[in-house]
Amino acid sequence: MTHPLTILGIETSCDETAAAVLRLEDGRATLLSDIIRTQLEEHAPYLGVVPEIAARAHAELADGVVAKAMAEAGIGYDTLDGVAATAGPGLIGGVLVGLMTGKAVAQAAGVPFIPVNHLEGHALSPRLSGTCPFPYLLLLVSGGHCQFLEVRGLGDYRRLGSTIDDAVGEAFDKVAKLMGLGFPGGPAVERLAAGGNPQAYDFPRPLLNRPGLEMSFAGLKSAVARVADAASTDQMKADVCASFQAAVCDVLSEKSRRALEAFEPAHASVSLSMSSGATGEKRFVVAGGAAANKAIRAALEAATKEQGARLIAPPLRHCTDNAAMIALAGAERLAAGLVGDDDGLDAGSRPRWPLDEASALAAPAYGGGHKGAKA
Repeated sequence: MTHPLTILGIETSCDETAAAVLRLEDGRATLLSDIIRTQLEEHAPYLGVVPEIAARAHAELADGVVAKAMAEAGIGYDTLDGVAATAGPGLIGGVLVGLMTGKAVAQAAGVPFIPVNHLEGHALSPRLSGTCPFPYLLLLVSGGHCQFLEVRGLGDYRRLGSTIDDAVGEAFDKVAKLMGLGFPGGPAVERLAAGGNPQAYDFPRPLLNRPGLEMSFAGLKSAVARVADAASTDQMKADVCASFQAAVCDVLSEKSRRALEAFEPAHASVSLSMSSGATGEKRFVVAGGAAANKAIRAALEAATKEQGARLIAPPLRHCTDNAAMIALAGAERLAAGLVGDDDGLDAGSRPRWPLDEASALAAPAYGGGHKGAKA
């Protein structure tokens, strides 16, 4: 039996100011509190997230959200074993707010600070509420990211394929903007698509017939743009959204089928201590905001069953950005001894932070730049 760890997690990478308190004991996570403050009202007039507005809102909200999380958990700061916060990737202004807030709390409480990769939080999120042992295949569909990865163990990720342009979430948001559906775009497209005909428009499925796991959604978005202005009635708009969503589902389900076909859990296991013991079972995790889309989930469920695998997805609340997954990533890192001697206080913010940095540097999926590899 291991000593239980109580961790405060903070998430501010985009437009949610979130804090959560989690207790990790014998590998099982228990959420003591889980606070998410959205910024929908602040960004709605602009039909998208405005980085400066997001950063200012985080600065105004962070202290209160942390205090509420601690109050709901019913513990004092002296009970904490560590503080974790997103250190990237994300909008740099927001990341800085959460990072500095976390460091301040950690220093005041005299506990380690654990900088967390936001994408690792999503990768580990199914472990919040159920059994999801390593290794597993992951489809990460979060914000500007859409990629397949082998999750071999904590901190051990291997990229298998990625979008070469837009991510799924970006495509949904851009289609919503083209159609004038408001913000947030993804849920708006899904709602309208529910009443549409998915065969009304023959939209392209980019790279569907090309071997491998690379994906592309920019051309699909452009195809929607060419018909958006002519969609003058509510039914026509619903048909466009349904046809667009069907095209996305076709691409994701076919690429997932291929990924599952090639994925061998026994080969992905790096050590017996990290594996489940049942290495023959194929576990397929879908995580990130787009994983909340019911049509996408249904398509992935069908592809998973076809391959004799098990689909695992976090609850809808933990698909979108949240601090519970950051607290879990921090707790697992602290338990595994993956916290530096400097107690994390030297950690800087990173606008880009690929999970598989070696692959991102050697073969970036869609470019780099002075901020680092994108994926």
